[in-house]
This record gives sequence, structure tokens and C-alpha cells, in this order.
Amino acid sequence: MERGNIQQPLSSNNGNGNGKHLYLPSPIPLTQPVDKEQDELNLRHLVSVVRRRAVVIAGVAIAVTSAISFWTFSQTPKYEGKFQLLVEPVTEEGNLDKLTQVPGVSESPGSILDYDTQIEVLRSPNLMAPILEEIEKDYKDVSYDSLIGSSELNIERLAETKILEVRYRDTDPKKVRFVLHQVARGYLRYSLQERQINLKKGIQFVEGQLPQLRDRVDKLQGQLQAFRQQNNLLDPETQAQQLSTRVSAIEQEQLQTQVGLREARSLYTTISSQLGLSPNEALATAALSEAPRYQELLNKLQEVEAKIATELSRFTEESPTVQALRNEQRNLLPLLEQESQRVLGANLSQVNVSNDSPNSIRLELTQQLVDATNQIQVLQVRQNAIAQAERSLNLQVKQMPVIARQYTDLQRELNVATESLNRFLGFREGLQIEVAQKALPWQIILKPQEPQFPVSPNTQRNILLGAVAGLLLGIGAALLVERLDNVFHSPDELKDRSKLPLLGVIPYNKQLKVITPVATVAEMVPAEDSTTEKKNRRKPQWYTASPFLESFRSLHTNIRFLGSDTPIHSIVISSATPADGKSTIAVHLAQAAAAMGQRVLLVDADLRRPQVHKILGLENKVGLSNVIATGITAKQAIQRLPMWDHLYVLTAGQLPPDPTRLLCSRKMQYLMEQFHAVFDLVIYDTPPTLGLADGRLLAAHTDGVVMVAGLGRTDRSVLMQALDGMKVSNATVLGVVANGVKGYTTSSYYNYQQYYVTDSEVLRAKQLLQKKID
Repeated sequence: MERGNIQQPLSSNNGNGNGKHLYLPSPIPLTQPVDKEQDELNLRHLVSVVRRRAVVIAGVAIAVTSAISFWTFSQTPKYEGKFQLLVEPVTEEGNLDKLTQVPGVSESPGSILDYDTQIEVLRSPNLMAPILEEIEKDYKDVSYDSLIGSSELNIERLAETKILEVRYRDTDPKKVRFVLHQVARGYLRYSLQERQINLKKGIQFVEGQLPQLRDRVDKLQGQLQAFRQQNNLLDPETQAQQLSTRVSAIEQEQLQTQVGLREARSLYTTISSQLGLSPNEALATAALSEAPRYQELLNKLQEVEAKIATELSRFTEESPTVQALRNEQRNLLPLLEQESQRVLGANLSQVNVSNDSPNSIRLELTQQLVDATNQIQVLQVRQNAIAQAERSLNLQVKQMPVIARQYTDLQRELNVATESLNRFLGFREGLQIEVAQKALPWQIILKPQEPQFPVSPNTQRNILLGAVAGLLLGIGAALLVERLDNVFHSPDELKDRSKLPLLGVIPYNKQLKVITPVATVAEMVPAEDSTTEKKNRRKPQWYTASPFLESFRSLHTNIRFLGSDTPIHSIVISSATPADGKSTIAVHLAQAAAAMGQRVLLVDADLRRPQVHKILGLENKVGLSNVIATGITAKQAIQRLPMWDHLYVLTAGQLPPDPTRLLCSRKMQYLMEQFHAVFDLVIYDTPPTLGLADGRLLAAHTDGVVMVAGLGRTDRSVLMQALDGMKVSNATVLGVVANGVKGYTTSSYYNYQQYYVTDSEVLRAKQLLQKKID
């Protein structure tokens, strides 16, 4: 088995009386007909289309390139000049946005200029009017429409830079330079005017804001001054430290007063017990509380102590006010002591008369008692004053955070207002300085020059683009022609579309000629030629090597390889349409098989338009139709070609009125069985299969059909319909043959041409062969 074919047994007779089973390949499944073209073209198909339609592609490409070249050379050359403007300073100064910038916060990057709007302003009629007046002095033909309306003057921004590029195009290079020069001067004048206007507007804005800022600063300063006076405050932090120091001093003094009061009371109790005062005597000592003078002095001392405590809550001990109160305190104490001695001395003298103790001791103790009494009262007054001062200090300590916060808020508002005022004042001075300056805000970084070379038309670019466009259009035209041309163009395309083995590729041979009539009618020979017959044969025709003939040897070899177990004995050579070269293929295939030693019978079964006898130059008086319809035997009708060993031909004979009836007759089937038994290979040349049943009738009784397709001639859809008809008739299609391939040469012929014999070797071989025959 080979090529996936399932072999089927068929009984036949080999002419020797011994029956045998022939295993023929089963019909090759045919593909469904293709209803529409595939939209995608693979690379190989594209290359083949380009190669095949090279003339169309070249013609379209040359035509398009020539047209574009003619249009290019007919254009008037134009020159282009340019200049570049730096419209924003690299370091922005004099920007009003800085007035509102928060200190310590970086300014957002990027330009503040709207370039699209600025370009439209530069192109506006109002701005271009004075520029056009200067240009029209030398060039009267220049107008706003010709300059801006026709886009001859182009303004654009260079990427994300701060540079504007102005281009102008015209046929006169001097005019280009002059126009650009005037435009540049006009734009610089505009930039200076705009700068002056913007600076004046900035100064007006700043001066309008300064009075408000001054009023705000003055108001905040007055509020801060009133707050300090109201709270007797210079600095909250210093004031807080002083309060903390005074609180500590008051607490220490309060502690000392309490200790002194306890000591004075203890002393008073001790002296009273030593004196042994009775209740009457104690009442005498209490006379101090009733002495007017003593109470007056004590009240003054208490007032002084209270003032000292109050002032200590506000000032330190070293302040003049506190020192004056201390002096007054020291002056009152001796007077208070003298008055107490005076009052108590008179009362105690009455008491002491009845006592037995010495007068000196009692007088001393009495004096100590008076001192203790005075000290107790003084300490009590001091303690009350210190407590009052402590309460006042604690109240101030509690109020200090609120006061400090209010002070900080007022100070912060004053600082902000002052800073804003200073910023506006400094900015006004800067703007005034810039107004006084005459420097141009815009700078020309690329001056306009007179162009030396034209920029339009670009001859090289246009021709190159025209060539590319022409090539693409040519390829498109080639693909369009290819889609409209529904024929096979290459053997690979034939193989891919038919899904059948490609048995042979026959090159195109324009030198094919009709063979000279040399055949004679001969008897049907037996299976083996006798020695006498071999001697009587004419000299064989030498098989000359050429790509055309080698292709038929390859075709015959491929057909033989289809039947690996049992050789193929009979085949039908047919095509889908007429003029595909099937008869030529059949004749040369028969010659190639005979040259390779097979006994071949070529049967012209085309009873409609026979061609075999014309190709071989044979007579067609008696043939297949006569054998079937009359009593003529096959031996009488078969012709032998003496120049080709083992090659026999049965022509078509007289054309019958109903060829199909003859080919499907029982006698035709009997003849085919006889042919298959006697000859090694029987080749039937049949009419085209599309629309005719002749070929399919014969194919059913042979080993298979070989379909011939003429490249550049056979329609794809017609061939697929013919193959479908073969499938319906259950015929075995062995494969396809591509006929008339132009530019094709077998690689084996050229690669192995050195193995062929030379002309001298051919001559010597012919002489040796002739000697053996003789």
C-alpha cells in the first residue's frame, strides 16, 4: 500500500492463461468544490503573483512614478526661512503671582503663558497691520490673506520650550528674508508695548493695594498696644516667668509668717503662765484692743502690709514702690510697740501691786508679754495680707494662657500684614525700575537668513514616494488582476487547490512539431518478440535528453510508484476542458514508457475530436470506432511505430454519431480486457470530462485517471467540477499533471547534466548497438 490507498482485488488474465489478482488503488477522496476565493494570501502565493504579474507591477509603478516626477518638475521652487523668539525669560522676574506666593512653598513648575492664545494674537489682523504696512513699501503684492490666510506664514511652538518658531515660504528668497525681518521687528515692538502695559497695570494694582495694607497694619498695631496696656504686659513669656518667681516668693513668705506666728503664740502662752495672770489680768492685757491709738497704728500697719502684698504680686522686692512701703512698715512698728507698752504698763501696774514677786522680774516679763502680743497681731495682719496676695497671683496665673494666646494671635496677624506690605512695597519698586528700562522682553535667538536652497518641491522625496506608491499600486493592481484571472498559474497552486498528488510538471515547449509519418500497420505481437522479428526491426529512435522529455520520464516513474504491490496497467489521460494538452501528454507518456522497456498501447478514445493520429502523423482510416462497430479486429487496427520499440497505437477511426454508446458497449469492455492482458501499459486518451461522460465510462474499467491541467488556461472552478464528477462516478483519480509550465526546468536535469553522455559517446554507443543488431 502507498499514499494511503486501500487496494482492491480485481481478477484479470495476463494473456498467458494464468489468472491473477490485481490490487488497484481505491479512489482518492476528492475535496469539496471551493465556492469562493480565500481572502488571505500566503507569502509564497504573493511572491508567485509578483513574479507572474511583474509586467503589470512594473507598468503601474513606472506610470505613477513618471506622473509624480512630471508634476514635481513642473512645480515652481519655493524657499523657506525662519527665525526663533524666546517669549518668556528663563528665570521669571517681575511676575505678579509672586505677591500671592506663600513663603516657604515652592512655586509650581511650568509656563504661565497660553501659547495657543499667544500665537492667535500674533496672527491677528490688528497686530499684523503695522507689519504689513512696512512690507508693502517694497512688495505691493503682499496682503493679510496672502500672508496669513494662505498659511505661508506659520507660527508654532517648539515642543515644550519657551520658544516660538516663525516660518515663511515664497518663491523669492530675498522676499522671504525681508518679510521675516519685518515680522520679527513687529513682534519685538509688540512685546515691548505689552510689557510696558503689563508693568503699568502691575504698578496700578500694587498702589491700589498699599493703602489697605497700611490701614490693616496700623489697626493691628493699635490693637496690640491697647492689649499690652490693658494687661500691663510686655512679653507673655517674661511675664509668665516673673509670675512664677513671685508665686514662689509669696509661698515662702507665707510659710515663714506661719512659723513666726506659731512661735509668738507659744511665747505669749509661756509668759502668761509665768506671770500667773488671773482673768482680770488677762482682761487688762486685752485693753490693747480697746486703745484707740493702738488700734489706729495697728490698722495703718495692716494697710501697709496689704499694700506690700499687693505690690509684690505685680513687682519684685527691689521695686521702688515695695521699698517705700517697707520703710513705712519699719516706721510703724516702733510706734506700735511704744503704744502697747503705754497701755499695758498702766494696767499691769495696778495688777502687780498685789503680787509678791519682785517688781523687776515682773516688769521684764510684762515687757516680753507686750512684745509677744504685738508680734502676734503683726504676724496675723501679715498672714492675711500674704493670703490675699497669693489669691491675686493665682488668678493672674490662670489668666496668663488666655492672655498669651490673644497676644500671639495679634502678633501673628501683625507680622503677616507687615510682610505683605513690605512685599508690595518692594515689588512696586522693582516694577518702577523695569518700566524705566528699555530692554526688550522677547529675544531673537535665531535671526532670519536668506534661504539658499528650495524646500518645495522636494524632488528626491517626491520621486521616492512616487516609486513606493507606484510599487504598492502595482502590487494592488496585480492582486486585482490575479483575483479576476481564475486560472491556475503554478504547479503548487494546482496541487494545493486540487488536494491531489502532483504526478508531473511538463515544461512549455514551443518547438513541438508533428512527427513525420513513419508508422505501418502491423499485427498484434505476442507477449515475447522472436529473434527474427528483432532482426527485422528498424533502428530504434535514440531518446535525446532534454528537460521536456525528462519531465515525461518523471511522470511515468511517478505513475508506476503509485502501485507499489502491483504495477498499474491501464490509465485514462483526460482534462477538464479542451486544449489543455492531454493528447500531447498521452503521446509523450507512451513514448517515455516504451523507451523504458514497457509494451505500451496508446488508444485514442476521443471519438469526437481525435488528436493522436495528428500528433504522430498516422492514418486514421481504421481505428477504435471501426473495431467496435464493424467486424474489423483489433490486430488489423493497431498500428506499430517501428522507430519506438514496444509502442503501439490504436487511433480513433471514423467519428461515430453517438460516441458514448460505443464506449459503454460490451464489446468495448471486452476489448479493454484484451488490451490489459496483452500490453504492460494501456493509455486511453479521452475527451474532456466536464459535460461529457466518455472519460468517466472508460475510467471505471481502468486503474485510474490522470487529470491534465494547462497552466494559464484551465479554470479553477471547472477543474474542481470535473473532479467532483469523477468522485460521483466512483473513478480513481491518480493525480494531476501541470502542463505548459513556463520558465520551468527540472533541477535534476541541470544538477546532474554532467552524468549524461556527450555527443561523441552517443555516436560510439550507436555504433556498438548497430553492430550488435547486425
